[in-house]
Amino acid sequence: MYINSMGIYVPEGRVTNDHFLNVNGLTSEWIEQRTGIKSRSKAAPDENVDTMAIAAVEDAVGKLPYDVKEVGLVVAAHYCAYDTVATAAHKVQRHFNIHGAKAVYASSACSSFINGLEIIEGYFAMGKADKALLICSEHNTYYSNESDPKSGHLWGDAAVAYFVSKDRQSDTDLKIIDIYTEGLGDLGKGPAGVCLRPKEDGITMPDGRDVFIHACRYMIHALDNSLKSASLSREDISKLICHQANKRIVAQVAHQLDMGMDRFINNIEELGNTGSASAALVLAQNIDSISKGDKVALMVFGGGYSCGCFIVEK
Repeated sequence: MYINSMGIYVPEGRVTNDHFLNVNGLTSEWIEQRTGIKSRSKAAPDENVDTMAIAAVEDAVGKLPYDVKEVGLVVAAHYCAYDTVATAAHKVQRHFNIHGAKAVYASSACSSFINGLEIIEGYFAMGKADKALLICSEHNTYYSNESDPKSGHLWGDAAVAYFVSKDRQSDTDLKIIDIYTEGLGDLGKGPAGVCLRPKEDGITMPDGRDVFIHACRYMIHALDNSLKSASLSREDISKLICHQANKRIVAQVAHQLDMGMDRFINNIEELGNTGSASAALVLAQNIDSISKGDKVALMVFGGGYSCGCFIVEK
């Protein structure tokens, strides 16, 4: 499998740490020390999951080596939703007039994007498509409760889109070497670790410590399983990207892997936790700084719980 083009959409709005002092009593220094976040992206009042998804696809289409109408599968993989019936996949299909394509929506919390890649891998293996579009759009601030001192200050908004093909389409394609995912709902707090109940209390994280412990452990677990499947070692990976939930998690993963933080690429300082879009977004934002032939591993952990990793070569 190959990534033919990547597109992003990050809202212009930023909410700095200072905003939260009078909202939930947390100082800027406290937030930055414990999360690494200095500001977070926030969608405008007229933006939503669907508008951001379309904008990310528009960004990717400009670099696509074939007509968007050749896509046979559209997968929306994320947990925030503007409409769970008329999904972002269907809105994108209509906006770009991708007639005849299959359109599906899937969610596994913050690991949704990698599960979306695995869904595409399955459709390709069955011969039901050979070109696909994967979109992930998270409107966290629509659901978050800023007054919640446990997690109200974490969330940012963004969207990312990848065009993926079964066969190579151009010399600039990224090769997907391996994809690994695993559900972890039977471990720790599992489904109670992170919740999103729109009518009740929005996004909540009742036990951040449990999330922290399992995120560190199982992103490494996913990485090692993916490396084993690809017959690679940790030393073969030039750069690593973790789910951007908390920079302390990234630092702990780096420590456990005995690697320097210079091998990890992040955007959490400016954008906050952009959910399942975050790791894929970091890759798209930084692809020009990655050298030809380098291998990059993206590790994710999601509420529920779930984990995943995919490895690409430029």
